[in-house]
Amino acid sequence: MNRRVVITGTGILSCVGHNVKDFWHSVVNGICGLDRITKIDVSAYRTQIGGEILNFDITKYMPAKEAKRLDPFCQFAVAAADEAMKEAGLENLDGIDRTKVGCLVSSGIGGLITLFDQTKVVLERGPGRTSPLLIPMMIGDMASGALSIRYGATGPNMGIVTACATGSHSIGEAFWMIKRGDANVMIAGGAEAAVTELGFAGFCAMKAMSQRNDDPKSASRPFDANRDGFVMSEGAGVLVIEELEHAKKRGANILAEIGGYGATGDGFHITSPDPNGAGAARAIMVALAHSGLNATDVDYINAHGTSTELNDKYETKAIKAALGEHAYKVSVSSTKGTTGHGLGAAGGFESIACVKAIQDGIVPPTTNYETPDPDCDLDITPNTAKEKPIKVAVNTNLGFGGHNAAIVFKKFED
Repeated sequence: MNRRVVITGTGILSCVGHNVKDFWHSVVNGICGLDRITKIDVSAYRTQIGGEILNFDITKYMPAKEAKRLDPFCQFAVAAADEAMKEAGLENLDGIDRTKVGCLVSSGIGGLITLFDQTKVVLERGPGRTSPLLIPMMIGDMASGALSIRYGATGPNMGIVTACATGSHSIGEAFWMIKRGDANVMIAGGAEAAVTELGFAGFCAMKAMSQRNDDPKSASRPFDANRDGFVMSEGAGVLVIEELEHAKKRGANILAEIGGYGATGDGFHITSPDPNGAGAARAIMVALAHSGLNATDVDYINAHGTSTELNDKYETKAIKAALGEHAYKVSVSSTKGTTGHGLGAAGGFESIACVKAIQDGIVPPTTNYETPDPDCDLDITPNTAKEKPIKVAVNTNLGFGGHNAAIVFKKFED
């Protein structure tokens, strides 16, 4: 369990960039990728805005015939993973023990587009016309399955479903797999493609999403007093994480280190976070304890910050409970003002933001912040990025069902 775990590759597909370079440029400069939805007819929906993946050509990654066997969330995962594997220098796994290379890229919702389309087929044309690929395209573990097949990786291979904490839990559990020796390399993160009629209908019925349809660029406003809900987005964020000596032996470029990971439950409500933030606070404290760090060591927190009334208020309480007085000194931001909420992909997006923040010494901003909320009184880096040396960054994600995840990222020092 003394094995150190480092990050050697990152890959992303998001509404603000189809690669890490473009994503980070957009996030740092507050360039919003949210707009009116074009993929489906949203005229009858309460919410009509989101963060779509546009101009994506899966045939750059695989033949069209092969791509038809994968739901869009798996296609997104392939694109992000390919970028991460290339950066890690592991495109072909040449000379690597493939039994020690695993995949844990998960989705909070899974193949909702496939499920919805095939449900219509059953209702309109009968069960005999159902695609034989319905089940393998729909199930949420298939991103990991597809990546395992793609790279010939035969180590641990699974998916995790914890709603909006899925991406972070996947990275965190992959971290432990390497720590305990189950793997030397893990491809880990989250992918989501829930921008479909059924996905929008469900979240609209919950009244969870913003209704600023006439001003989509300012709709996602984490920690702002006038926030009115999250804005759904889609995509994938993937990390290649690796045991330190394994990475050094092959001369890999090390981007950052994962220090620790915490996973807790609220035991409170199916959608609302714990009003005291106790579960999320414990996740942060557990992650710091695993890292051998104190609250005062934290330089930056990439908060879940969904732009919903309850999340932002209760998450602020959680950060205060975890860090004490240092909570007012640490830099906090939510990058969802530009990216929207990627649901199961959010942990992948935001973990990469933490890695880049450490590398570049930049705290990305919380955009669209106009009106202070006395319940959200931390330094949330409003509207403008700031330069700051960052040795320790924490990513937090909270999911429906009371699922909390926190990951500690550290500047790598050999």
